[in-house]
Amino acid sequence: MGKIIAIGGGEIGRPGYPVETGEIDQEIVRLTKKSHPRLLFIPTASSDSESYYATVKKHFGGDYGCKTDVLYLIKDNPTTMEIEEKILNADIVYVGGGNTQKMIRIWKRTGTDVILKQVYENGIVLSGLSAGAICWFRWGNSDSRKFHNPSANLIKVSGLNWINALYCPHYDFEQDRRPQLFKMMMKTPGVALAFDNCCAIEIINGKYRILSAKPSANAYQVYRRAGTIQEKVIPQEKTFRPLEQLLSKRSIH
Repeated sequence: MGKIIAIGGGEIGRPGYPVETGEIDQEIVRLTKKSHPRLLFIPTASSDSESYYATVKKHFGGDYGCKTDVLYLIKDNPTTMEIEEKILNADIVYVGGGNTQKMIRIWKRTGTDVILKQVYENGIVLSGLSAGAICWFRWGNSDSRKFHNPSANLIKVSGLNWINALYCPHYDFEQDRRPQLFKMMMKTPGVALAFDNCCAIEIINGKYRILSAKPSANAYQVYRRAGTIQEKVIPQEKTFRPLEQLLSKRSIH
């Protein structure tokens, strides 16, 4: 069934910045079992940024031999048939960062969410960073309001709800992520999964493992128990473990 790699953050080589997520991106490509897989970039969260696509094309096309394409839902206003054709033709869907709340709203209005669910069930590799990681989960710790008001707090946003957890990106990179996640989890049932930049979760057919492109990058399980917030580092192991265990507040050690 589903293959998802959700990345907490990191650079992929935009002008003036290094590539930080290389080992994780290699795994995205490897999962297709193809030497030149077709990668579709969806930059809805960045308002269809052309420069973002240029970076993705250079990175995945130049470094990893992918045949890249892009789906502009805002600028091109494609028909449902055109959206479906692009997504169904992909081996990898890579979703960029940006405004998660805006992206999910546009996906639902255009039916993109339904088409993505179809390819998820067909085993196409779904991946992304920040907003492109949050989207696969029930909720996300998001900076969506900051795009209009830089001093706004982080908010809990709804994702596609394929994985029953709250996803928090940039856990080590943005100082307000951790305290505001703790505050959110005092009012949120279940588990949050928090990721440092250059760290990701790989989920295949109901099992998971943690990937890291930097030795210091970690993932955390965060939840409320007896009125206090618990935070545990999720071990990084080569073998896959049941995702159900990670989402149920059981011990992960």
